[in-house]
Amino acid sequence: MFSIFAFWNYMDKDVIKIKDPSLPHKVVEIANSMAEVKLFKTWSTQFGARVVWALKLKGIQYEAIDEDLSNKSALLLQYNPVYKKVPVLVHNGKPISESLVILEYIEETWKQNPILPEDPLGKANARFWAKFNDEKLLPSIWSAFTKEGKEREEAMGAVLESLKFVEEELKGKKFFGGEKIGLADLVFGWLANLAPVFEEVAGLKILDERYPLLLAWQPEFSEHPIIKDYWPPHDKLVIKYQALYEKYHPAK
Repeated sequence: MFSIFAFWNYMDKDVIKIKDPSLPHKVVEIANSMAEVKLFKTWSTQFGARVVWALKLKGIQYEAIDEDLSNKSALLLQYNPVYKKVPVLVHNGKPISESLVILEYIEETWKQNPILPEDPLGKANARFWAKFNDEKLLPSIWSAFTKEGKEREEAMGAVLESLKFVEEELKGKKFFGGEKIGLADLVFGWLANLAPVFEEVAGLKILDERYPLLLAWQPEFSEHPIIKDYWPPHDKLVIKYQALYEKYHPAK
């Protein structure tokens, strides 16, 4: 069974790792060696980005540790011995793994600036779209990125069909969360960040005039001060995804 999480974690291996001296193995974003909140992530993974954005939206100080997944630290293996993946949030010495689980934990632990609505139906709806993204939309994107010919066409068809539903969900709203960024915005954030990269590298036209609401949402989300403060650089993402694309589509 396909695991989309393997996709994002694979992209952080040395075969496509960008060697950048400005990105050391350990990056402390908030200078506090005794921080009660630590986040193990990689600089480019969208699963880590959604957690960073949630912490920043809530004003939570944390220590960020950027992992090299080709040489995983002993601490990462200690805190996530089951999956051995990022992201992992450590709060008061206790680890929480898997990004959607982490987002729920953040929401329940720090009540300020909620990313979920108060009513049960609103909560359920946000969780539905988060799951839809991770289990339906992202796997289709992955297939379109890695496959060729008819398989690629079918995968892109699934992507565009999924985006119709996502577009419909934005009707009458500035963000998926209403007038402010919510859980679904954080999870769909990769669309604003990576859709241009996929188009540049693989020719995958994901967001266009067929989705006017998503096109309007894209800059609203990406230019939000807190989101903009943590935005993986476009040029480095292009280099990384280009290397990955060439691995799956070697020159003939």
